[in-house]
Amino acid sequence: MVNDKGKSSTGLDGNVAGLLSYALGLFTGILFLVLEKNSRFVKFHAMQSILISAVLIIINMILGFIPIIGWILGVFITPVIFILWLFLMYQAYQGKWFKLPIIGDVAEKQAGIMFK
Repeated sequence: MVNDKGKSSTGLDGNVAGLLSYALGLFTGILFLVLEKNSRFVKFHAMQSILISAVLIIINMILGFIPIIGWILGVFITPVIFILWLFLMYQAYQGKWFKLPIIGDVAEKQAGIMFK
């Protein structure tokens, strides 16, 4: 049986597992995606964490290759990324299915496919 936000198959509450999916980005996202068996909520947040982390890593790499302007943009984008990270963890802890544009739709679709 698939539950929504209740208990995770990891033994944690669903909202705590969702929050922890974002804690170390790509690493905890993959960990919770692999370990979670029951909660579509946790799978969604784990998948969204993986996708946003991958996108941000790619953007960071691209900016790192652009001399001066890329580095300056990187300095300004870093606090925005930190705030986004905190916001996503807060939303997951509140039990909300906050979807990022495009990435959230892909994560939701993948989480749904994993339980069909």
